[in-house]
Amino acid sequence: MLKQRSDANDRAKKSRVGKVWLVGAGPGDAELLTVKALRAISTADIIFYDYLVSADIRALFPKNIPAHYVGKAKNQHSIAQEDLNQLLVKQAQLGLTVCRIKGGDPFVFGRGGEELLELRSAGIEAEVIPGITSASGCSTYADIPLTHRGLSQGCTFVTGHAEKSLDVNWNALAQLNHTLVFYMGLTRADEIASKLLAGGLAADTPVAIIENGCRKDQRNIISSLNEFPAAVLREQVQSPALIIVGEVVRMKEKLQLAIQEHAAQAHVAETQYLLA
Repeated sequence: MLKQRSDANDRAKKSRVGKVWLVGAGPGDAELLTVKALRAISTADIIFYDYLVSADIRALFPKNIPAHYVGKAKNQHSIAQEDLNQLLVKQAQLGLTVCRIKGGDPFVFGRGGEELLELRSAGIEAEVIPGITSASGCSTYADIPLTHRGLSQGCTFVTGHAEKSLDVNWNALAQLNHTLVFYMGLTRADEIASKLLAGGLAADTPVAIIENGCRKDQRNIISSLNEFPAAVLREQVQSPALIIVGEVVRMKEKLQLAIQEHAAQAHVAETQYLLA
């Protein structure tokens, strides 16, 4: 009787169409996951995760649920995007609740729109759970505000990934008076610097290179526009890394200095109290 009931449940599950959650996992720190993202992870029947989903976040995957790596590093794609799209469709058609987990936010250079369109075109119920995008998370953990009154009136995200050359209006970018954030731009450092300099940005415009943002081993390298390509090589910066260009980068030093000054004042006050 129990076996018959189990078989019936299996058939019922396979007869219905499942659902796909496209989950933004944020830039690395597991505590930045939204409650909704964690709920989707914990209730999934199967998980597919990307290269940028950190070990701390993977540790939260239910132990009894299959989790498959489908990530893409530079020149190392575990699965073609078209094949992945079809894989998500087929798993949902089996009646499974699928959790597709991406680093950052699915709609910010995450191909979330492509996957969502494929799923909905196939009649699959699919929903996106936004995540903290790398630009916001990494800059915050580095004490660099993306906008600041008197320094930057806006922020522009640019992908450094392209098959050949970047299709970017460099002159327009240089004249925006925006903070510029380059995703996946390490191998394009020379091009980014030379094009922005040619567009009119000053050579001493500060640049922050943030490696492994929002993780325990985050590294912040501060340079200038004309020198940051050399800094990438000298410091042997590895992916994932984010490049922030703009006057807001100078805020990091000011914010850190404020902490040091407060600590020094507190130490003096404590010494005076003890000597009184």
